[in-house]
Amino acid sequence: MAVNKFRFAVQSSTAASAAEWKDLARKAEANGYSTLHAPDHYVDPASNGGQLLAAFPALAAAAAVTDTLRVGTRVLCIDYHQPVVLAKSAATLDFLSDGRFELGLGAGWVKSEYESMGLTLDSTPTRIARLADTVTFLKAFFGGDTIEMTNSAVNVHGMKGAPVPASKSMPIMIGGGAQKMLTLAGQLADIVSFNFNNKAGAVTPASIQSAMDAGMKDRLSWVKAGAGSRFDQIELEVGAYFTVVTPDALPTAEKMGQMFGITGEEMMAHPNALIGSVDAICDRLVERRERYGISYITVSDRNLEPFAPVVARLNGK
Repeated sequence: MAVNKFRFAVQSSTAASAAEWKDLARKAEANGYSTLHAPDHYVDPASNGGQLLAAFPALAAAAAVTDTLRVGTRVLCIDYHQPVVLAKSAATLDFLSDGRFELGLGAGWVKSEYESMGLTLDSTPTRIARLADTVTFLKAFFGGDTIEMTNSAVNVHGMKGAPVPASKSMPIMIGGGAQKMLTLAGQLADIVSFNFNNKAGAVTPASIQSAMDAGMKDRLSWVKAGAGSRFDQIELEVGAYFTVVTPDALPTAEKMGQMFGITGEEMMAHPNALIGSVDAICDRLVERRERYGISYITVSDRNLEPFAPVVARLNGK
């Protein structure tokens, strides 16, 4: 297993003003974060407010006020974006940011969002197959090829991919938590994001339990099965959704775990959790990289500053 250097990202899609969003990008860069991620949701079942900022224009604005910060989608639902428009938008953002864009893709899963948008949530196998076909098309487009392609995602003829991304090898991230998605990610992605198994169409205690540490070896094996000999070239990422920098780790984890039906110890070990002091979190990240190869960590923007000492200590190591 190749040991990648640590990279850290911040994820956000909200800001009270344009100035606040741009300031977030500058703070992320100043504190050593590699990437600013934006998700791709339009209806938020928890708040009924939805995602404030659309990913592409928000990330373009972030790239415009920074010099080295990468920007990325984590992750775009392919069913919300016509593939040709998606390809053009992604290539343009990479071109204009001088190769700083990471394209994260997923097959979609939020049932209530599909319903609110008037979209059909097809079966999981159908959506995964469409994701695979979309990636095949995107790679052809990004290569500047003249495309003749008909599959479950596209029906295009005589189309030449333009602009060619500045990086010539724009990283593609695919996220998921179940076997078929992670196997596909191993086959096609440059970055694999380990997430929950959200087969219920919503985040539930069961979906959070599906991603516990006990099953990590299985999930890693699915990626390896898809990747074959190219596994060592893949970067492994996880969203640390449950991050609390605190000296009171176990009590904090116990309180949090109660919401999901798991113990404090299980919450502490959860791959999507980082709870404890700066020293303890650094040790846990190094241990997880040694065991699983996970080196790319994404935290919420609310943790940008509390988590910054971890970034400073491990960045690039």
